[in-house]
Amino acid sequence: METIKNIYKVGNGPSSSHTMGPKKAAEIFQKRFLQADGFVVTLYGSLAATGVGHLTDKAIMDVFGEKLAELKWEPTIFLPLHPNGLKFEAYDNNKNLLGEWTVYSTGGGSITDYSTETVPEHIYNFSTMKEILKWCKENGKSMWEYVEEREGPEIWEYLEYIWGIMKASIKRGIEEEGTLPGSIKLPRKAASYFIKAKSHKGSLKRRSLVFAYALAVAEENAAGNVIVTAPTCGSCGVLPSVLYLSQTSYKFSDRKILRALATAGLIGNLVKTNASISGAEVGCQGEIGTACAMASAATQQLFGGTPAQVEYAAEMGLEHHLGLTCDPVAGLVQVPCIERNAFAASRALDANTYSMLSDGGHFISFDKVVATMKQTGHDLPSLYKETSTGGLAKDYDE
Repeated sequence: METIKNIYKVGNGPSSSHTMGPKKAAEIFQKRFLQADGFVVTLYGSLAATGVGHLTDKAIMDVFGEKLAELKWEPTIFLPLHPNGLKFEAYDNNKNLLGEWTVYSTGGGSITDYSTETVPEHIYNFSTMKEILKWCKENGKSMWEYVEEREGPEIWEYLEYIWGIMKASIKRGIEEEGTLPGSIKLPRKAASYFIKAKSHKGSLKRRSLVFAYALAVAEENAAGNVIVTAPTCGSCGVLPSVLYLSQTSYKFSDRKILRALATAGLIGNLVKTNASISGAEVGCQGEIGTACAMASAATQQLFGGTPAQVEYAAEMGLEHHLGLTCDPVAGLVQVPCIERNAFAASRALDANTYSMLSDGGHFISFDKVVATMKQTGHDLPSLYKETSTGGLAKDYDE
């Protein structure tokens, strides 16, 4: 498996696969052909189907500027290697082709053309939960210690930076009001939820606050502001909200939070390696489901769970999102995406409580549910995988 730094990426929303990935690819291609006088970009499949709502066109135009000669949309053509394909072409002033590149945005801001040059470095010697649990048992250590062993001590500085960005997105989001950009004119809710939450007490207050924090980050993402993928832009509010609630309510130190982030990153890495975190490939179960699994595991660790209980919490977080479709209304990362962040955060807290009551033993393993999620995603028709042609998005009339 690759570094967990690829699970936590800082960038502008609203979509890691539709904005961050294409922008990164455009920057790489532009550097290869600095002498070019014009560029043509073709978007395929999901990138084309929801590209306008996800600001894919803006991300590409921000890179090429006036040199972007044409942007082509092919929503009904799906390239064979991944639903999020795009092709770049560079031309001189006589319209002679200088070079082209077909690349894929595979989720979480990652891109690849499936050549040996774009294969990420694998620094983990295990790629299944079964192997990791065995290592933890044999060495008497936790999952975050496995991350530290493979990543090195420098991972803590990176996670400290990530935690700072996460907290900043929450604090901005609970202050912002007004309407989010896009055709459906969706009002922000985080600020009002935060104010109302403060009037409650006990568990109702904590549950209301986690809603507010998750909405805050998801709304910041929808507005195109800076967030952290966890593991994607569309699911970026789940993990930060649960960790921020835990820290502010139970006074966990930053060191404890960073260790929880390490474990959560390991969970996201396992899903990304053995299935997918791309909504265009497996539906929203790969985004929100993985985010919930990450948050469930992180919270369980914070509250003293054993590695077996951490695994159980992560399994529940993903299992109970199996089959969740990606059907964004009007191609925007707003409905139902924003609310799903809030509900997945709440579900992560439930998974923490449920697994804490157990001894960690359970029927379905995390590895099994990851494999099931992958197969479920494969079985879902494309209209339920980030194309806005089915589900909730089908009957919406702008």
